[in-house]
Amino acid sequence: MTALPTKKFITPEEYLETERVAETKHEYFNGEIFAMAGSSFRHALISTNIASNFSLKLKGKNCRALQSDLRVFVPVTGLYTYPDVSVVGGSPQLVDDSHFDILLNPIVIIEVLSPSTGAYDKGVKFDHYRTIESLKEYVIVWQDKKRVARYTRRDDGGWLLNDFIGDNADVELRSIECVLSIDEIYDKVEFED
Repeated sequence: MTALPTKKFITPEEYLETERVAETKHEYFNGEIFAMAGSSFRHALISTNIASNFSLKLKGKNCRALQSDLRVFVPVTGLYTYPDVSVVGGSPQLVDDSHFDILLNPIVIIEVLSPSTGAYDKGVKFDHYRTIESLKEYVIVWQDKKRVARYTRRDDGGWLLNDFIGDNADVELRSIECVLSIDEIYDKVEFED
């Protein structure tokens, strides 16, 4: 990610004031605002497949799937960001600032990798996310091949990685008692040979 040119330290309040009227999305961290890259057709399709399947499978459960329009705040590090898909269990905890547009308690976060953000999503961004106390599972989805990585928080605070590659694999998300198949995630996604 590339920082937007800034002349001074931007406060979180200044960021939120400008972000709420901006036409594009930006992340905020440590006094800087970062433009988020636009998504490709494939990226958008995969994100939509995941969110829509979650919505169907979570019907009647005390969980809600949310697309990338809702901002997530990481209190320990101060990052404001927009995950591709997040799931909240029980009652959503939102920053009480009269806008109620910042989620504090996701239990699952899904990021679809892009060429420009893949390393960030797998590394630094996950470092931020894993400090969220409510987060139980972090899922990374490739868009150039059928591959999903699921990180699950262990009881000792560590994270366990499971890779799901190829056709007919099922990605079980125990924290929300939901299974997504690779075929559901990649429905109608065309890959280049």
